[in-house]
Amino acid sequence: MPERPWLGWPHRQPDQRSCGAACLVLATMRTDPSYDARLRGDPGLWPAEVQRTHREVTRLRDAGRFALPWPRLLGTPPWAVARRLGHRPGGRWRTRPLRVGRRPFAFDALLVLARHDVPLPVYVGSVLLPRHVVLVVGITGASEDELLVWDPARGGTLTVTRAAFDAGRLPFGRWRTPWFVVLPAGLAG
Repeated sequence: MPERPWLGWPHRQPDQRSCGAACLVLATMRTDPSYDARLRGDPGLWPAEVQRTHREVTRLRDAGRFALPWPRLLGTPPWAVARRLGHRPGGRWRTRPLRVGRRPFAFDALLVLARHDVPLPVYVGSVLLPRHVVLVVGITGASEDELLVWDPARGGTLTVTRAAFDAGRLPFGRWRTPWFVVLPAGLAG
C-alpha cells in the first residue's frame, strides 16, 4: 500500500518506545489549533514534546491523578493513552481489546468516528503481543470505507481496509495484528 504524507506532517517518533506519545501529540494537534500552530511553527519542538508527553503519561501521577506505574522502556500503556485523551473536551475514553470476532464492529466504530475527525489510537503488534501504536486520522477509499492511519515509525499515513483489519494483516511492518483500540467511553461498551 502506498505511503501518503498526512497534511505535510512528516515527523516520526523520536525513539523506539515513544509511538504512543507521538500519537497523543498528533491527536492533540488535530483537535487544538493553538497547539498545532505552535508545533508547526517550530518543527524542532516535535521530539521534545513527544518525549515530554511520554514522561508525563508513564509516571505515577498524570494531570494530578494517580496512574499505574509503567516502565518507559515498554512504551506507552493503553490505559495511559485513554486517560490522557479523557482530559480533553468530550469526557472519558476507554481501551477495548480487539478480539477476532469483534474486529468488524470495532472497524465500524473507527469509521464513524474518523468521519467526524476524531483521532483514534490503535495498538498493533505480532500475534503474541502488542508492540506499536498508530493513529487513525481519517477515512479514504472510493466509498469512504477505508481508514487513513498515521504510523509514527514512518512519519506518514497508510490505508487500512476492512479486510486487512478483520484478518489481522495490517500494513505496519512486523506489527500486523490489531490488539486494542482507544475510544470515547460512550462507544467503548
